[in-house]
Amino acid sequence: MFVKKKEGETIGSLMYRFSKKVQQSGILIESKKRRFYHRKESRLKRKEAAIYSNAKKVEVAKAKKLGLF
Repeated sequence: MFVKKKEGETIGSLMYRFSKKVQQSGILIESKKRRFYHRKESRLKRKEAAIYSNAKKVEVAKAKKLGLF
């Protein structure tokens, strides 16, 4: 990432522009994602997790209808 200082620009505003550019580019988010290696979950685990989360959503929806949640 490269930011050129404009004529008469203060260091504070230069740093602000630089940090905005870095945030908008997504470099920090990508580097945080790559910081640790995450092994892919198996197909069965993903399927079980999806079934569990769907069941919980249905349970919460029922509780909301009954006024318990």
